[in-house]
Amino acid sequence: MKLVFADTCYWIALLNNEDSLHEKATQLSGILKYTLLITSEIHLAEFLNFFCGHGSFLRRRTTNTVEKIQKNPNVIVVPFDQLSFASALKLYKGRADKSYSFIDCVAMEFMRVEGISEILTSDHHFEQEGFAALLR
Repeated sequence: MKLVFADTCYWIALLNNEDSLHEKATQLSGILKYTLLITSEIHLAEFLNFFCGHGSFLRRRTTNTVEKIQKNPNVIVVPFDQLSFASALKLYKGRADKSYSFIDCVAMEFMRVEGISEILTSDHHFEQEGFAALLR
């Protein structure tokens, strides 16, 4: 089965009808319905943080979305652990000339280890590292 990493911006775009990537994310969601998506706990934390100041309705909606993601048999949520942190920190440190976020480095390192080449993101940094950014 094909594996695709789901970045934070994908989850944000799916939830937020006003996001500029909402339509594209929704279309890809339909196209990839038989694909196994991989995301991480730290990406879901970033998703929750993105909406934290948008009122109680969106906080509840975001929380419900995360709970659905965790129960979805077509989504694997990878735990964030010391090894993930250390590996991402090494990449983050090694790319001082780039503006990669630490959380992007978590995804990049995980994708390398697991041999995943596609990511649901619009972030060009992944293309700089040789990955296909499906929301671009």
